[in-house]
Amino acid sequence: MLLTDTHTHLYYETDQEKQALLMQRCFDNKVERLFLPNVDIASISKIDDLVTKYPKNCFAMAGLHPCDVKEDYELVLDEICGRIADRQVYAIGEIGIDLHWDKTTLEFQKAAFKEQINWAKDLDLPIVIHCREAFDEIFEVLDEEKDEKLRGIFHCFTGDTEQAKHAIDLGFYLGIGGVVTYKNSGLAEVLKGIDIKHIVLETDSPYLAPVPFRGKPNESSYLLYIAEKVAEIYQISTEEVAEITTANSIAVFNI
Repeated sequence: MLLTDTHTHLYYETDQEKQALLMQRCFDNKVERLFLPNVDIASISKIDDLVTKYPKNCFAMAGLHPCDVKEDYELVLDEICGRIADRQVYAIGEIGIDLHWDKTTLEFQKAAFKEQINWAKDLDLPIVIHCREAFDEIFEVLDEEKDEKLRGIFHCFTGDTEQAKHAIDLGFYLGIGGVVTYKNSGLAEVLKGIDIKHIVLETDSPYLAPVPFRGKPNESSYLLYIAEKVAEIYQISTEEVAEITTANSIAVFNI
């Protein structure tokens, strides 16, 4: 069995011993492919360090998280973009719009989102979308940008069935994480109306730990519990979930 965590911030753990233990627990639970979303300039070196240590297991993205989009976003984007040429990246992310914390930056966030979508098209890469309380705004941008090159993952998808189908119609996979294990999330019901060929698995560690670890720091090894819940929803084996979702991850990231 081979599981793929399509979205983890495991690089936040900079203590070398603790980091090694996190990785070992991943391997113990058959989580052997980890995709690392970028959030700001400072995280680039942390991601690169982990990729250097585990080149067969860890894969980098490049992007500016919407919560880090401020008035100086153009300068920050220039630096992040300038460093892509020297690195192997497999997606532009995580990018998008977040209106949970600060609605005053919406126009900056939309502009940054559009610019990074253009990076992805120029580089023929998928995008990984962060969407929080902003489905309408995200879809407005994506509908404008839709073409044969637009594709990727809706990270931490928590929308309804209509939003799920809209995302799929635009060429996106749904990133399913710990929220699917939460009793009142409604996500399990949404997935029952979505073919498993449209989903990938993720943890978003250290956030959103699945049951039975809810409320505690998340880690990529817990992807196994998410896979088990998805297997329950689709009434197939965990091994089948791993096979299908890893194949989906290969299709989107081309590795």
